[in-house]
Amino acid sequence: MNWKKVALALLLVLVVMTVAACSKETQESPAQTEPKPAPVNEVVEIEFWHAMGGSLGEELNILVDDYNKSQDKVKVTAHYQGSYEELLTKFRTVGGTKNAPAVVQVFEVGTKYMIESGHITPVQDWVDRDNYDLSQLEENILSYYTVDGKLYSMPFNSSTPALFYNKDAFREVGLDPDNPPQTFNEITTIAALLTTSDRYGFSTIGHGWFFEQLLATQGANYVNENNGRTGDATEVLFNGPEGLKIFEWINDMHLAGTYGYFGRSWDDARAAFQAGQVAMYMDSSAATKALVENAPFDVGVTFIPYADDTERHGVIIGGASLWMANGISEAEQAAAWDFMKYLQTPSVQAKWHVNTGYFAINPQAYDDPLVQQEHEKYPQLRVPIDQLQATKKSTATQGALMTVFPEARQYVVTAFENMYQGMDPKAALNEAAELTNRALDIYHRTK
Repeated sequence: MNWKKVALALLLVLVVMTVAACSKETQESPAQTEPKPAPVNEVVEIEFWHAMGGSLGEELNILVDDYNKSQDKVKVTAHYQGSYEELLTKFRTVGGTKNAPAVVQVFEVGTKYMIESGHITPVQDWVDRDNYDLSQLEENILSYYTVDGKLYSMPFNSSTPALFYNKDAFREVGLDPDNPPQTFNEITTIAALLTTSDRYGFSTIGHGWFFEQLLATQGANYVNENNGRTGDATEVLFNGPEGLKIFEWINDMHLAGTYGYFGRSWDDARAAFQAGQVAMYMDSSAATKALVENAPFDVGVTFIPYADDTERHGVIIGGASLWMANGISEAEQAAAWDFMKYLQTPSVQAKWHVNTGYFAINPQAYDDPLVQQEHEKYPQLRVPIDQLQATKKSTATQGALMTVFPEARQYVVTAFENMYQGMDPKAALNEAAELTNRALDIYHRTK
């Protein structure tokens, strides 16, 4: 046997094995792995839950589509979730999880619940990160959603009440249609003149929001702790002198036959006004354009009335705002914030105001030619804007915060209805207060 050849062969095998091993180690070493290219232009998709049905939902979908077309970084998908109450119930089941929508629309009386839920990120966090200038937005709208100096949600569809009246009916009885009533007593007097066998002089929709407004314009708080702004509300104040004044004022007209009640339905009250069954009533400013267009008479709009022995303080914002969920990724939150900012731009707010009747959150929108043309055609649209901007900022006009607000509204409406059935105004109002205080007590003992 040639041992030299054998040794050489073994040496070659050893070299080959060593090279192969080194090659394998090189291939498997993380340090030597070829890096994967980062995703380019990856689109962040987010969900937006809302409670806008019908024509309002159609207008909202247009805004969402316009936003999606305006950029290629974010895609927003809007989902209608039913009424405000139904939407909030659904959000409660997913809040704080990855299944929560990035953006959710919540009515104003859900503010306290959302803050305490632990399921949201205050938009103030993103305002600060982005150095976003809040001064460009309407202060009297921002104030409702601002607690302890922090903006918790971004206002979106905002409205206030206004007094709507039939100018033709005013002319019919010799009243100046351009000089509508401003105080409780003036309403009482003019309602008597406007009442006929088939027409009431005055009405209100069966909704607690209007009682809150008539209270606020007297400068009165709805609950203690500065309307729940400096601490958790534990007791209602709405059955004080200012609240009783409202009940007795309406009851006097009811007993005189000059006040008509058409129930809790907004549509029924609007139908009664347009049919000439009532000459004056309070409604949301968002209904202004539709009422002017659809009524077969000349429609006037003015500020809501205030008590004669007080000065006018103004109104509370109504409607809803947009909240950011906290159980989602930072990329999704950034996308939600970008969407919210887009909705506040003057051009978008101009379209929203003109097509829906809601206020422009960004007042610069009122300078848009589209809005100016609309206001020239419908000067009534300017009245609620003037009323809002003339409102004096206080805890009363800022609006109350409490978790049982939806229940309180129902108790107040029931109190009015009990009064129409003959119950003493003070007793009816006190009953609503007692029921609300009980609900507050239960909440604080169980939270």
